[in-house]
Order: sequence, then C-alpha cells, then structure tokens
Amino acid sequence: MGEAIIDVSGLGKSFGAVQAVKDLSFQVFKGEIFGFLGPNGAGKTTTINMLTGLARPDTGTITIGSTDCTSDRTLVQHLMGIVPDESSLYPELTGFENLCFCGALYGMRKSDREKKAKELLEKVGLSEAGKRRFGGYSKGMARRLSIAAGVIHEPPILFLDEPTTGIDVMSARTVRSMLKELNDRGTTVFITTHYMEDAQRLCDRVAFINSGKVVRFGTMEELLSEDSEQVFFSLFPYDGEGPVESMSRLFPDISFKDQGEGLSAWSSSPIPVGSVVCALEREGWSVAEAKKVPLTLEDVFMAITEGGKPL
Repeated sequence: MGEAIIDVSGLGKSFGAVQAVKDLSFQVFKGEIFGFLGPNGAGKTTTINMLTGLARPDTGTITIGSTDCTSDRTLVQHLMGIVPDESSLYPELTGFENLCFCGALYGMRKSDREKKAKELLEKVGLSEAGKRRFGGYSKGMARRLSIAAGVIHEPPILFLDEPTTGIDVMSARTVRSMLKELNDRGTTVFITTHYMEDAQRLCDRVAFINSGKVVRFGTMEELLSEDSEQVFFSLFPYDGEGPVESMSRLFPDISFKDQGEGLSAWSSSPIPVGSVVCALEREGWSVAEAKKVPLTLEDVFMAITEGGKPL
C-alpha cells in the first residue's frame, strides 16, 4: 500500500428522488493511475464532480493531500488539474491563448505561462494549431489541448472524465501516451471511463461502480488472476437466452452470457466444466466444444455490471 493522496469516505449524492452515489469509499495512492469504471449512468461523472468541486456531496468526506476539503475545494485547487468530458475552453481564443488564460487562473506569471504554453503545444503536437481558434479544432485536437490546459500549472493530481470518448483512434493513442508520460513523471492520474481497453492498458488499480456503489476494487493482476476463469461452450442447436437462463438457475455462482454460437461462463473460482457440460446436455443442448479463454477487463466488467454475480 502506498501513500493515499485522495481519501473518500461515505460519499453520497442525490438529485431529487434519485440517489446517484451511495456511501462511496475508496483511496487513490500517490503516483498511480487509478481507473473509476462503470456503465453510463453509474455515477462516475457525479463522483468526479464532487472530487473536483463542481458538485457538493450530501454526505461523506473528501481528503486530498492531507486536507479535508469536503466543503471547500478551493483549499486544494492548486493540487488538481481537471479535464472534463466536455471542454470548457473558449472557442474564440486560440489554443495558445487558452493555455495562457488557464495559467493565469492558477496565478502563473506571464512569462512562465507563455513559456509553458509553447512547451505544451509542442508536446501535444499542436504547435501550428495553437495559433488558430479553438472553435475550429477537431475532437481529438480539442481533447489534447484540454489535457495541456489541465496540467499547465504542473499539478500533482490530474482528473480526467472519459478522456478518449468520441475521438479517433490516433488521437486516443496520443492521449494514452500523454497520460503515461505524465504518470512516469510522478503525476497521480484519476480517470473515469467505460472503455475497458483503455483502463487495462493504463491503470494500476481500478474500482468498478454500478448504480452509485463501488462493487469491486483491484489491481489488474488481482482482477485477471488465475483464480478467475472464463470458459466458452460451443452449442448446437443454439437458441440464445435459453441456455443462459437454464445454467444461471443451476449454477448461481457462475455468470453466463450469450456469445452468439454458444455461451461463456465466468467465475472468480474454478468452473466445474464437466458438470456444466452434463447439465447442458440434460437440458437438450449438445456441446461441440468447451475451452478456457483468457480473461480481459471487459469480461470482468460485464460479469459485474450486466447481471453478473458480486465478486
């Protein structure tokens, strides 16, 4: 365990009758890339908004660094860089002007912010585009500039909400490379996403959130450990949901999912393949093949968030 740079305890937030976040508690360690993962509507953006001061929690505490900033995030504003899912930069300003403006908000001297803005534009591949108005940028260019704006004051913590959503493949690769480089230089990165491939490539640890609650923590090694198994059963004839429903009833501790030509079985403990095959054949399905397949973070995510069993 490292030193906690973010400590959240008992966090809750409601909007009218809807409880968006429920008794949320977790820690983020200094120098790690921490993924906060979940489906749309799970509470990711509400949580990051509370952490960054854009929303006030109804219950719970938030400690950043060593400061309890639950009711006043300005106490730690200098420690944070924020990249929202929708850019808050000004379309009528150039890329360079936007970066300089953000530097001014953090109290940087003019010479320092102009020097840093030029360095960042070159680093994110926008040296020439930095002379043009931000309103004419593509989504990928806009995201890269938003990250540059978030780190112009060199904060120890960077928050990003869905940083690769809606951008092209090359821009997404550039963003991932930028985040890795920032982390290598010591920046703690907190990232929300529903793209499991990004999380698996980037994150040291992740937390899964569903319906406002954290349902699982772990490192990549823990989540994809050899203790967990996934087995694919190729069936004929195959009629979709029938086998899934039958096997879920007979093996309640295993998560089954329709995979087109058969079904997959996922469990955090060894799967009794022989027993499942016998049960399928008793129910009228012939098993052509049963094979163990490597787990991905997406498999774990689907098992947790789409009817899978709690882990």
